[in-house]
Amino acid sequence: MTDQRTIAEALLFQGGKLVTNGLVVGSGGNLSGRLPDGEGFLITPSGYSIAELTPDQLVRVGFDGSVADGQLKPSSEWPMHAAAYGARPDAEYVFHLHPPVSTTLHAIGHPIRHLTTDHAYYVRDLHEVPYIHSGSPELATAVAAQLDGAEVVLLQHHGCLLVADTPDLAYQRAMNLEAAAMASYRASQLGDTTTTTPPEYMEHIRAMEAAGQGYGKH
Repeated sequence: MTDQRTIAEALLFQGGKLVTNGLVVGSGGNLSGRLPDGEGFLITPSGYSIAELTPDQLVRVGFDGSVADGQLKPSSEWPMHAAAYGARPDAEYVFHLHPPVSTTLHAIGHPIRHLTTDHAYYVRDLHEVPYIHSGSPELATAVAAQLDGAEVVLLQHHGCLLVADTPDLAYQRAMNLEAAAMASYRASQLGDTTTTTPPEYMEHIRAMEAAGQGYGKH
């Protein structure tokens, strides 16, 4: 069973790569990992750059929002993380990020398409919610509802939330979402607005997974 320190270190390792790749800027974005005791999750604190955090600064939050004395203030988006874990018992990690191309395309109503097999494999179905005030119970409820059948939810003018069962998969999912957005933008500049990865690719992958056969690195 993964312990709390290992979860914190894994979150900050992936978080540092996300910062380097521009998917979060300044103190934006927040990452969390489900605790092995089932009592809550670790989340990045409010007002800190992910790249500057140490494992001891991550905040232990109960699913009811309770925080132990002496800990930093958790991200204001903790309700969205709590709701995501409630909606997806299989999710071990939740990332809320601000990928610039993905956020821009969604804000202006331009669809993000899966143009490569990696986009389709890692991102899978994309759901979305309209603009709702950040940190609000309404946003948490709306996002949780959209996690039924999706690994990534686009938040209008506010980035995305994604779930995964490992921190590496969460990172790969985030990077492929942004790559899919950039590819969609470039394809539209070339006059293409319809091309996507053939649907039989994901049918094949889901059949393999249903048969218990792994594919790729999780």
